[in-house]
Amino acid sequence: MFESGRGVCERLLPVFLFIRIKRIFVSCTLGFLFVGFFSWFFFRSKSFRTGFLLFGENVQEDGKVFLSPSSAGQAFIPSVTVAMSENVVIALDAMGGDHAPDIVISGAMLALQENPSLRFIFCGDQTQIKPLLEPCPELARSSRLIHTDVMIGMEDKPSQALRRGRWRSSMWLALDAVRKGEAHATVSAGNTGALMAMALFCLKTMSTINRPAIAVTLPNILGEKSILLDAGATIGATAEQLVEFALMGEAMARALLGVEQPRLALLNIGVEEAKGLDEIRKAHQLLKNSELPITYAGFIEGSDLCMGYVDVIVTEGFSGNIALKTAEGVARFVRTQLKNIWKKQPLWLRWADILFYPVFRELRGLTDTGSMNGGILLGLNGIVIKSHGGADARAFASAVRLGHDMVRNGLLAKIESDLACYHGKSSSGQPGLVVTS
Repeated sequence: MFESGRGVCERLLPVFLFIRIKRIFVSCTLGFLFVGFFSWFFFRSKSFRTGFLLFGENVQEDGKVFLSPSSAGQAFIPSVTVAMSENVVIALDAMGGDHAPDIVISGAMLALQENPSLRFIFCGDQTQIKPLLEPCPELARSSRLIHTDVMIGMEDKPSQALRRGRWRSSMWLALDAVRKGEAHATVSAGNTGALMAMALFCLKTMSTINRPAIAVTLPNILGEKSILLDAGATIGATAEQLVEFALMGEAMARALLGVEQPRLALLNIGVEEAKGLDEIRKAHQLLKNSELPITYAGFIEGSDLCMGYVDVIVTEGFSGNIALKTAEGVARFVRTQLKNIWKKQPLWLRWADILFYPVFRELRGLTDTGSMNGGILLGLNGIVIKSHGGADARAFASAVRLGHDMVRNGLLAKIESDLACYHGKSSSGQPGLVVTS
């Protein structure tokens, strides 16, 4: 009996071994095919090539790419209007921000790769910038350096910054390049208060503007962008200033979003006309009874900021800054939670998640505050872009891109035209603002 059982086992053993070997072979084949497809998919992906992984943080490349000034020291003198065939010159505060000048130079390199028509003027300490120079001859030919060893700290008060840095700091020199006509726009990741104060002294406000505003872009569920202003420049704005913000935001929407008649709303604690502060309700009446070609949609609540109901959201600087920081905080929370949840999954489930990579990539783009980096100071006689102080190279390049787009689309001319129309109607005794509802 035992012998017969042993004989059966001996006859079945090759069958069992064959089945086991077949399973191993099939598993290895499928594994190699999956890894090959995964590698092909990621290597052809733009996100992989630029160093961004699924739910990961931004990765800096091993080889830093820096910008050296042109050996010839060529100056770029822009014309008043910029044709598509002309270069756009951006003056950069190379010493502004938490990670300057490395991030500023690397961000400029990324922006130049995306748009070869850009030209740069770097304002900063050559003893810090020159050691970072060399590897990129294209950027070297497209830039020049203005040396200064005076820089504005992130902790400096605006009054201190003006006393110490006026006429000679890297921030002032970048603004002064716009004032002199050497550059079309300025980008700085430095101290916000100092930048606002210096911009007011150096560039001045437009003749019909009382106070400037900081305008930023927000993503919405329609896959488009909305503009929020003011994000912190003017605390406690009056009704007339809110109307000016509306006109400037409308002009920016036409220049940036390409919307002929942007829909506009006032940020409030409710949509009823009886709610809100006095200045908000006064601005509501001015906008409601106006005769300029703006589609005024009334009040909007904070929960609808990213719903895409309107193109421009107007508020004063205090509430606008809180709304912006809250939206950014929620975006970081969502990204961090998704990343943590993904890390907790078993390994086999993580591989399965790769199939949903396109969905995750799109979600990451929507919640990526770096891609929306850059606030523009509206109401000045020049284009000034404020970048986040802690921005990385990709986020700084986004701020440079915003400045380029504003120059190309004639933002200042659109704002001046709208303001002239508004004040012309006001001086003639007609209702001073926008009509349409």
